[in-house]
Amino acid sequence: MQQIRLSRWVRGIFLLGFILWTQPTEAGEAASGSAQAGLSRHIPRPLAHHPGNIFLEGEVVRVSMPTPGKWTLLDAEDQVVRQLDLKEPAADLGKLPVGFYRLRTEGQPDWISLGVIAPLQAPTPESSPIALDVAMSWFYPPEKMPEVASLCALAGVNWVRDRLSWPGVEPQPGKFAEHSRYDAAAEAQAAAGLKVLQVFHATPQWASQATKRFPPDLRDAYRFLRHAASRWKGKVLAFEPWNEADITVFGGHTGAEMASYQKAAYWGVKAGNPEAIVCWNVFASDNPAHQADVAANEVWPYFETFNFHHYRPFDQYPRLYGDFRAVAAGRPLWVTECAMPLPWTGDPARKELSDRDLLEQARRLIKVYAGSLHEGTVATFYFLLPHYVERKTQFGIIRPDLTPRPAYVALAAVGRWLADARPLGRLKNDNLQAYLFRALPDGQPKTVLVAWANGPETLKLPQKPLAGYDYLGRPKEVASEIVLSPSPVFVLLPVEEADKLERIAPPKPLPLRPGQPCPIVLQATWPANQLDLKQSAYRLAADAAEVTVPIYLYHFGREEAKGRFTVKVPEGWTAKFSAEELLRPGDRLDRQLQVTVPAAGFDGPATIRIEGDFGPLGRPVLSFRLVRR
Repeated sequence: MQQIRLSRWVRGIFLLGFILWTQPTEAGEAASGSAQAGLSRHIPRPLAHHPGNIFLEGEVVRVSMPTPGKWTLLDAEDQVVRQLDLKEPAADLGKLPVGFYRLRTEGQPDWISLGVIAPLQAPTPESSPIALDVAMSWFYPPEKMPEVASLCALAGVNWVRDRLSWPGVEPQPGKFAEHSRYDAAAEAQAAAGLKVLQVFHATPQWASQATKRFPPDLRDAYRFLRHAASRWKGKVLAFEPWNEADITVFGGHTGAEMASYQKAAYWGVKAGNPEAIVCWNVFASDNPAHQADVAANEVWPYFETFNFHHYRPFDQYPRLYGDFRAVAAGRPLWVTECAMPLPWTGDPARKELSDRDLLEQARRLIKVYAGSLHEGTVATFYFLLPHYVERKTQFGIIRPDLTPRPAYVALAAVGRWLADARPLGRLKNDNLQAYLFRALPDGQPKTVLVAWANGPETLKLPQKPLAGYDYLGRPKEVASEIVLSPSPVFVLLPVEEADKLERIAPPKPLPLRPGQPCPIVLQATWPANQLDLKQSAYRLAADAAEVTVPIYLYHFGREEAKGRFTVKVPEGWTAKFSAEELLRPGDRLDRQLQVTVPAAGFDGPATIRIEGDFGPLGRPVLSFRLVRR
């Protein structure tokens, strides 16, 4: 896990550079009605020029080549398919079966890749959990965006995750870029029938000198999100208000800070587009202190999906998902980054996976989806489509020229066979991994079994399956007994067949915790260099007997609000705070909470809790933790 922590630091440096690079060239008010409403979902067809050398089965494959001469066409296992003697810089390969292919020639270390995938027989269901982190605005110029969006749609992807730059869209307070790469990305992805989740992770300098952290004035975030949700209404359907706020790369915030920010962000998104989905501002770590701190702030009415990331080994999934399920308050789980990544080797200019790891990446991609969906996620976003490196790790499933690695072809198999997948459980057999799903492959209800084993193991089924496919979506002869290997297989069964298989039920979602969002939001402020992220707390001096905590009161509603506050502190402590307040819409009132620490001191985190009562508007809550230095 140390490698992942270091790579996140590298990512932060890269992203800060990206923010500077994407400053707008034009500024002005963006028309709130510029977004076109509605999502058009149809069976995708390849673009005429076949970007990325991706073809549908049944099409004639023609590939541009760097040079004529003698080339060899090989399949995924490096078996020779055909010898070619090209007279022009193009290869006419005829019709090829589903699979991953490479063209090689002597004297050139690099290869030309292409993929043949099965054509979808039905539109991708709008509730399919198969999602992908594409980072369209981060990686691709506007002229390439329709090509990348096409590759996602052909693979059966439902949701895509993009990247937004707040400084790039709002370079000055209230002044917005008229048209930007973010508009182009939203347009390209929506036109391809993709649902877009947008995220950002930095504050403009005009709002804060600490640009890696949340803005001190939460009204700035509210206004930006109101603008973003309105500007891309009908194109960007969901927002993560910040990326991985719990780790230092993206600001290093306590759970209390994340909760207050989330509440303001919720009201901003809903003010811009009441139909947009407001996601939790996404956990990167599995820190019990952060989770407890967030839960204590009763933030669950302010997010509609609970989002988190992981790059964990497969056997850690049950515990990891269980931890997050416990604090999701019954909201749908979205995993918006996940992978089991591999290191690149060889030429530093290419940063390519070894031949062995190219195939391993494809196998792992399927295992990540199967394990995540079994745990009950509503959307699982694999990280990442583009060629992207952090230190020695290669994440991308396509290459810089958009041509595929085998993992892209595996993604297309997942998108087809696990379309609209819902978990049915895991087979009772400790010697193998076998997950059952109710899905709509090719638009037809089926039970789909995804199975593999660490070594040769035989899976026995009550009857012969309807069909079988390997990890690249290639047809595979299957009988009632299937010999498994580390390469996952997709096995299609009749819908009723699931009831004949002895299985362990998938984890159940917890009951939806009730609650209504309150437009009164409380925010505690504390110097960033005095935070203890491990304990999700504010640090006090060892000998501190009294402490004054600045508390800001916000009103994001539309009518005058009057209410009372009470403060709860540990036994032996005392606290003074404003008892009653009148707030007008848009207010940010500066108040102070004075806390007296008992002379005997205290051990462990001490929780301070402020509760408000604003009648029909609701009951705002702020909870934060204090620890000794």
